[in-house]
Amino acid sequence: MDGVYSYAGRTEAPLPQPLPTRVGGFGGISGLVRYLRAEAVSHVVDATHPFAAQMSANAVAACAETGIPLLALERLPWAPTDGDQWQHVPDIASAVVALPDAPMRIFLAIGRQNVEEFSARPEHQYLVRLVDAGANLMLPEAEVVISRGPFTLEGDLALLTAHRIQMVVSKNSGGSGAAAKLEAARALKLPVLIIDRPVVPERTRVQTVAEVLAWLAHPANLGV
Repeated sequence: MDGVYSYAGRTEAPLPQPLPTRVGGFGGISGLVRYLRAEAVSHVVDATHPFAAQMSANAVAACAETGIPLLALERLPWAPTDGDQWQHVPDIASAVVALPDAPMRIFLAIGRQNVEEFSARPEHQYLVRLVDAGANLMLPEAEVVISRGPFTLEGDLALLTAHRIQMVVSKNSGGSGAAAKLEAARALKLPVLIIDRPVVPERTRVQTVAEVLAWLAHPANLGV
């Protein structure tokens, strides 16, 4: 079975994939519909980031219009355990508002896209970890660490300790590659602002690549 891997284009040097790769958006629902029809796509696997809600919603709508089966590969969200000091907020704007009044050293573990919204709280000092260098973050007090996961508990303990971090802000992305910051926060007894996932239209979901491959071979097994 042939396939195409689609990147949004937000990372300068994405990891290579064992499939032909395209980069960039589709132009909304109508553009995605045109692409699916032009390329005679038979199945769509939505393996986007859990916070790429617009792309996921577009995929649901485009597949409904074209009649193409859709499956979402979605990792489970993180859940707190004993020792965690989590405060849940529904979105980025709420996280900005929920920051404490007193100046603190804050690890913004949210990627590049939403960092500028924290410029509304210039009283804090921020540590931002990014995949690519050169981003203008528009934050008056910020340090940038360039690193690509997966991350380790040992490494994130060292990072938070070296930068004297007092609070962690994180999207609830789930998975194992970036969970170390939460484990490090637990070990250091740091509070964490957890940004809950956005709402996405209902679709069939699985949690492993093996389930995706089984669906591609026998999609009727999942009722799709």
